[in-house]
Amino acid sequence: MESESARMSSAAEARFRIDYPNSRPRVVKVIALDPASERLVKDVAQRTWQRASFFTSLRFDAAPHTGEGWSMQAWLSDLAGRTKALVEEVASADLVVMVSSAGTSARAAAVIGEACAVRKVMTMALIIGSEQRSDEELSKTLATLRPCASMLVIANDDAYVEEMLAALRA
Repeated sequence: MESESARMSSAAEARFRIDYPNSRPRVVKVIALDPASERLVKDVAQRTWQRASFFTSLRFDAAPHTGEGWSMQAWLSDLAGRTKALVEEVASADLVVMVSSAGTSARAAAVIGEACAVRKVMTMALIIGSEQRSDEELSKTLATLRPCASMLVIANDDAYVEEMLAALRA
């Protein structure tokens, strides 16, 4: 009697095999929310990534109008200094990762979170530099980011950001 392994590797069974990988890299957009996180994001971007894009700033063209849905034009800058529309970048993403320093207000996270919510794109926020800040300063940043991110992580060091992106198949 033929074993199950032998039968599954036969030519007759080979026609049922799928000849491509079962998952593809995610399209990840990494956005620095302040100057300290911008330095880290620029450093992490120097590594080899599959489908990750890195951005450094957020600029607004209009103020939001409460209760009217998406009402703001926001612009990101990529590492080469080119301006990109936030909404278009979010629309092409599977995951948006926001990086913020502990002790900052990260107000831009609300706009990014709104754009992601409209497009149903998963969001993640990484907080760096918490070991140099007080619990009160860290709490301020957590309170700002919590409503805007599906997952909120306090990175124990800067290398954690790179490791997290690798784990997320960026």
